[in-house]
Amino acid sequence: MTVGDLARFGLHYLPPAVVDLSTAELIEESLAANESQLAANGALVALTGTRTGRSPQDKFTVRDSYTETRVDWTRNAAITPDHFQHLLDCARSYIQSLDCIFLQHGFACADEAHRLSIGVVAEKAWHALFAKTMFLRPTEEQKAAHPPEWLILALPELRFLPELDRTHSEVVIAMDYTRKIILIAGTHYAGEIKKSVFTLLNGILPEKGVFPMHCSANVGEKGDVALFFGLSGTGKTTLSAEPSRRLIGDDEHGWSDTGIFNIEGGCYAKTIRLSAEKEPQIYSAIRFGSILENVVLNPKTREPDYNSAQLTENTRVAYPVEFIPNCELSGKGGHPSTIFFLTCDALGVLPPISRLTPEQAMDHFLCGYTAKVAGTESGVVEPTLTFSTCFGAPFLPLPPKVYAKLLSDKMQRHNVPVYLVNTGWSGGPPSVGERMPLELTRSLLKAALDGTLNQEEFVSDPVFGLAVPKSCPAVESRKLQPRTTWKDPVAYDQAANRLKKEFQRVRSQYN
Repeated sequence: MTVGDLARFGLHYLPPAVVDLSTAELIEESLAANESQLAANGALVALTGTRTGRSPQDKFTVRDSYTETRVDWTRNAAITPDHFQHLLDCARSYIQSLDCIFLQHGFACADEAHRLSIGVVAEKAWHALFAKTMFLRPTEEQKAAHPPEWLILALPELRFLPELDRTHSEVVIAMDYTRKIILIAGTHYAGEIKKSVFTLLNGILPEKGVFPMHCSANVGEKGDVALFFGLSGTGKTTLSAEPSRRLIGDDEHGWSDTGIFNIEGGCYAKTIRLSAEKEPQIYSAIRFGSILENVVLNPKTREPDYNSAQLTENTRVAYPVEFIPNCELSGKGGHPSTIFFLTCDALGVLPPISRLTPEQAMDHFLCGYTAKVAGTESGVVEPTLTFSTCFGAPFLPLPPKVYAKLLSDKMQRHNVPVYLVNTGWSGGPPSVGERMPLELTRSLLKAALDGTLNQEEFVSDPVFGLAVPKSCPAVESRKLQPRTTWKDPVAYDQAANRLKKEFQRVRSQYN
């Protein structure tokens, strides 16, 4: 990306710009500017201040002739083109006041047929490094052949005034599909950069017949692809980083007529209570070239304290996907053989795994029941019951049924089984029960993927009508039936029926 490329987006007067620096150069720039520290393991450590998670209440989409009939305005906040122009003028003036800016060129979508070229204007060197890490990294020849189609302005120190600028807070994440500009201001949380591109692709890929998915993906030795849908904190990154299978990607994918593909070039994993024993691949990926967010360091040794939630529960690491030893470097795979819906059940009433009928799969996809885990969004401090349609409501510009139809059509065409997996609590809510053991979940997924689970007898859950296995290798049978894990069966019945009523209420919105 050149400075000249920015003129097409109305950025004519710029401070000195550094373009497409290497990872080492960006780390040096960030350290020199006192933006960050270096951990003992070589990772760059940055703090994001008061915003330690996403700010969905501050997202806006420009409502114009292109978006008027496409975007679901009941779920997306609109601003006028003139209002966006005002915010953009403020951003341009702010950029001109800076001593230096960092320009980074990246791609989204590993499938060349759907690839998107993205330019990032970053105020902070570590944000430029985050973009370099999380997007696909083009060659010099590819950069020259594909100038940016979209531009992201990442300006964390620019603060808007709600009473003057007609915003909800000092933070703004605004997208203009016509001008092809995304403005992110007022927040240092780097996750907004990657999620803004995912939101954009959720708006444009369906028109090409491509299903954008909030899921991780891996592939086995026989080429069998598995998808793991779920909100942040449900286990997408952890469960897809399986040593016996090749990781395609940990968070965002597309499903086209030729198969699935990773949207990104990096991974963005939660690190709270991370250990080498439980998550060895992610633990080993934290080294020079990765970025830790809001992780507390020992002031003397600079060793990361992954058990500390002093700053937030939503501590994070970003690293290139190739830092996982057995990753699928092409970022592509065939059509899925198995789909898992991951739900972090905060009530502790759903079984650890159940098999869904196609009709149940559509219901659960549209409802998207889970819990918002502490820290993933601004203001969320404990597991909170929520329904996030399509397991990604904050990132869906179009009506939910658009995505549900894409999933239904592709599931039927390729005859893909779907399992509901509870990675939340067992034996009761957080105050009473315990978080589902990772080893138990991995045993169930292994049995589902290698076909042994289908050889077991299934029974119907009396409350939710889900098909639950009576037994599974390496899993204690009583743990498969949620009611038997509760000390008080009557309390289980009350909680299960509460969730059933919530399901019925949410499901009625889509009938």
